[in-house]
Amino acid sequence: MPEVVKVGPAGLGARSWRGGGGRPVLLVHGLSSNAQLWDGVAARLAEAGHPVLAVDLRGHGSSEDVPDTDTDDLDAAPTDPTRLAAEDLAAACADLGWSAPVVAGHAWGGNIALQLAADRPGLVHGLALVDGGWLHLGDQFPDLDAAWSVLAPPRFDGVTSAAVRASLHAGHPDWSDAAVEGVLGNLRERADGSVTPRLERERHRAIIGSLLRHRPRTLYPSVRCSVLLLAATGDATPARKREQLTEAVTALADAELVEFRGGDHDLHAHRPVRVAEEIARLA
Repeated sequence: MPEVVKVGPAGLGARSWRGGGGRPVLLVHGLSSNAQLWDGVAARLAEAGHPVLAVDLRGHGSSEDVPDTDTDDLDAAPTDPTRLAAEDLAAACADLGWSAPVVAGHAWGGNIALQLAADRPGLVHGLALVDGGWLHLGDQFPDLDAAWSVLAPPRFDGVTSAAVRASLHAGHPDWSDAAVEGVLGNLRERADGSVTPRLERERHRAIIGSLLRHRPRTLYPSVRCSVLLLAATGDATPARKREQLTEAVTALADAELVEFRGGDHDLHAHRPVRVAEEIARLA
């Protein structure tokens, strides 16, 4: 079982596995997700001897109360959530004394991990982008209102955790019980028994705005480490995703595309054994 710890000056919640003497691995969840979804992957990496840390980003999971900025100055310029998250990860590594971890990020977490590798090329030993990190949301939507109209999270008014659990089991029959419980970690229960996302709606919108501004292609030349792009693919994979994957593999200095045919977007929940094996290759 993981140990729950606090890391970095912001005091982010995190799940820690001691592992052994292998290279440490830092795991980063996606938008409106949480560190618990990495449990299946982390346990297998720890069994293979790797110390592992899965971080709850600001506003998410056990870090939901951590503010979006470290200043009380109301006149300060807004902080970009993606860049701030990358700085938080660097601070967490410094806290732990990790000088060359493998970093894996899912979805938005992939963008954050890519930003970290570009900003701190001497820090990241290897990078795994798990169905994300190569996304250019700005290529798809002209502005935040357009993106929000499509990507705004659902509302859970009156919905109970039991109903969400049943829906997840029905929609993902091959997921483990632990993976389903990990998704439920994205929600907190109200006094009336209904659930609501831990990530506040305004913060969710701000992160969508950050993703609109984020340009992974401008970062590729600065990434010096080996990169694995773990992509969920299938017969219905959009042409845009194929194009962005090809662009990333071509532009990154040392990159390999690994396809998970028929895999869910949450590859770390759906196929934790294989995802762990791929991440371990970077160590």
